[in-house]
Amino acid sequence: MRKQKLMWVAWPAFLTACGLELLVFALIDPQDLHWSGQPLGWSRQAVYTAAFFAFWGICMVSSMLTVMLSSSSAELNQSGLSRDSRGDVSPP
Repeated sequence: MRKQKLMWVAWPAFLTACGLELLVFALIDPQDLHWSGQPLGWSRQAVYTAAFFAFWGICMVSSMLTVMLSSSSAELNQSGLSRDSRGDVSPP
């Protein structure tokens, strides 16, 4: 089930990151980027790569939150440990 949920997160995030990459760099030239008033000094491919992974990471966080919020409380609280092994004290 974890592999399936990982794909629910990774694949839509990948596709969204691709779309964002196309949109952003259709409007912005990587050679015109500046950091603290200085030219960035990276190649275009380096800027494209760094931006893609940044977009993908942000989209993955968004997708993970969506999966987490759509999960039931039983799925979220399931840890594989019994109540006694976690040190929980049941009421008398």
